[in-house]
Amino acid sequence: MHRAGYDAIGASFAYVPFAVTEPDLPGALAGMRALGIRGLGVSMPFKLSVIPLLDRLDPVARRIGAVNTIVNEDGLLVGYNTDAWGAAHALSEALELAGKSVLVLGAGGAARAAVFAFCEAKMRVHLVNRTAQKARELARAAELEGFTVTATGLGDLPAEAPDAIVNCTSATMDEYGAESLVPASLLSPRVVVMDIVYKPIQTRLLALAEQAGARTVHGGRMLLHQAGRQFELYTGVPAPLEAMDAALRQAMGR
Repeated sequence: MHRAGYDAIGASFAYVPFAVTEPDLPGALAGMRALGIRGLGVSMPFKLSVIPLLDRLDPVARRIGAVNTIVNEDGLLVGYNTDAWGAAHALSEALELAGKSVLVLGAGGAARAAVFAFCEAKMRVHLVNRTAQKARELARAAELEGFTVTATGLGDLPAEAPDAIVNCTSATMDEYGAESLVPASLLSPRVVVMDIVYKPIQTRLLALAEQAGARTVHGGRMLLHQAGRQFELYTGVPAPLEAMDAALRQAMGR
C-alpha cells in the first residue's frame, strides 16, 4: 500500500519491514534518529512499550495510550495512533456514526483505539470482553474524556441489536479458531458488522452476518484507512487511497 502510494505521487520514499525484538527497541529508535528515517509503523507488541522512548505524543495517541506510528520531525520523535482513524473511517463507509449505537468486542489495543474513535464520533458504545474487568477499565478511561461507555463480560451481551457490531478480538483469525463471539440473535439486515481481522479477509463472523442479511465491513478497510493516515503523516500530502486500495486488493487477492 505505502509503496503504491509513493509511486502514485512520485515520491522517492521506500517502505520496508524491520524485525525488532523488545531488547532492541531503544536501539531501533536511536537508529531512526541517526539515519534520519522519516517514519516508522509500530506493530504489536510494541504499541505501548515504545511510548517512554518518544519525545512527544499526539493528543489522540496520548488519550488512547497506544502508538502505531512514529514521525521523525528533525530528530524529534512524535508518536501517533492511526488505528482510531482507520476504525472510524472504515465503519463510516457503511454507517453514519453520530448518534448510533455500537457493540465493540475486545479490550486490547485495537479495541481501545476503536472505542475512543467511536466516542469522538458521538456514538453510544457498549464494550464486551471475556474478562469483564478489562472492559470496565477501558470504559472508565473513555469516560474520563467526557463520554459514557457501558461495559460487560461476554456472558452479558445486550438483548437488543445495536446499529453496529465491531469485532476487535483475534477470535476470528484462523490460528485462534476462527470462531464468532456474536450470537445469531444480534445479526440482522439492520445491523452493520465490522471485523478488524483481515487474515482471513472473510471471517466466520462476516460470513454469518452476510447470511443474516447484515451489511459487512472487512478488516482490509480499517487497514487501508489507518495506512492512509500514516501516509499523510509521513509525506505531508493527502494519501492516494485509490492506488493504495488497488495494491491492497491485489495483495489480498480481491
